[in-house]
Formats: sequence, C-alpha cells, structure tokens
Amino acid sequence: MLTSRASRIALYVYGVLTIVFLYLPLLSVGFASISKARYLSFPIRRYATQWYGKALESHTVHDLLTTSLTIAGIVTIVSMVVGFFAALAFARYQWRFRSLFQKIILLPIFFPQAVLGLALLMWFNSIGVIPTWKTAVVAHLVWISPIATLVIAIRAYSFDPALEEAARDMGASTWMVMREVTGPLLMPGVVSAGLFAFLLSWGNFPLSLFTTGADSTLPEWLYAKMVSGYSPLVPTVGILSIATSLALLIIAFAIPWLIRTLRERRMQTS
Repeated sequence: MLTSRASRIALYVYGVLTIVFLYLPLLSVGFASISKARYLSFPIRRYATQWYGKALESHTVHDLLTTSLTIAGIVTIVSMVVGFFAALAFARYQWRFRSLFQKIILLPIFFPQAVLGLALLMWFNSIGVIPTWKTAVVAHLVWISPIATLVIAIRAYSFDPALEEAARDMGASTWMVMREVTGPLLMPGVVSAGLFAFLLSWGNFPLSLFTTGADSTLPEWLYAKMVSGYSPLVPTVGILSIATSLALLIIAFAIPWLIRTLRERRMQTS
C-alpha cells in the first residue's frame, strides 16, 4: 500500500515537473511581453501593456497574420482532402504498388526541413517560378500531407471493411458507401489530421524561410526581430500567435461537440 502510494506521488511530481519544464519558457515570454523596458531582462522592474495595443494596431503584424493564416488554412484543407484519399490507398485497399506507395509517401517526413526547403527553392528556380507565399503552400504540403495521410491511415486501419461490404449488399452505390459509411468512420482521423496540418504549417519556419520569397510569415518575422531589432513587440506577437492557435483549437473541438449535441437533441425530439 505504501509502495503504491509512493509510486502515485512520484508520478504526480514527475507530471508536474514535466508540465513546468514544457510551459515555463512560454511563461517567461509572457512576462517579457508586458515589460516596459525596450530590451529583454530579468527580473522585470517595470510593467506595461502598451505593446499589445501596438501589436494590434500594426499593419505589419496584420499582414504577417494574414499571410500565415492563409498558408495554414490552404494547407489544412488540401492536406485533409489529399490525406483522406491517400489513407484509403495506404491502408484500406489492396493493389499492386501499395507497398511502394507506402514507402514513397512517407519519405518527405524523414527529410530535414532545411534540406527539403532548399531543394524546393532550387526546383522552383529551375522551372522559373518566383517564390511567394503560394510556393510556401506547396512546400508545406510536401512535408505535411504525408503526416496527414499517416494520421488518417491509423484510423483507416481500425475500422471493419465488412461495414462497407454490408452497405453494398443492401444496394448502396460507391458514392453512398463513401458518404454514409467510409466518410463518417474516418472523420475523427480527418479532423485530427487537419489540426496537425494547421499547427505544423502555422509555426513552420525552415520551409517558409526558403520558399516565401519577398513575402514573410510570422515565424520568419519573429526570428528576424530576435536576431536584430528586438523589442517587447516580439514576445507580444508571440503570445498573440499562441492565443490564436489556442482559439482555433477550441473552435475546432467545439464545432463537432455542438454538431453532436444538436443531433442528439433532434433525435430525442423526434
């Protein structure tokens, strides 16, 4: 009994220390964002929230957020669609080159992002494409789509193919099977892949650095300001970026819950 209690206490302490280790840097960034001094120093002697007002009024920050959200949004949608059908080919159906497909589609995940970004930049230059935020979308998709495919494929491995066969036996067409059986069963994996895709694209620095050209994303701007021209506006924008990510995650989790709740109420009333 004593051993079990000591083990439980040790696990709690370990969990708390792990959380502190992971989130303490974010806490320090939060303190730096409300410092009145121009340069980062601890302990903070004077506090002010003026930098949040400047960040919200800055046209540069608005442009950075718009570019980053546009890239992340497009990458999320395309990754979910590509990942859905690629996962079916990866995990659901038997075909001649399936084993080769499984190996090739996962290769970009194991490439260093800096090397992948440089290779894509050289490829864009060789075919005469000027790097912009649109080429960054392509670069992000090359790395993130395989991850989305793998996430959805895990879900595809878990459902019983007999459900699709039963639907066909009852006269359902291929489109009806996809819409009424396969799609809903894979939807949790698709949503998870979308969340992964958004967060990975939103905070991606190496691929964006090589492929955005004259455009700039939020991580690139944060890095440039940390190297030269630091001000408390940098951690302030970082905190706002984290807040944006959390808000989008909450919305992403709230929408399925709301749909499920409304569906249950509709079934109860009917």
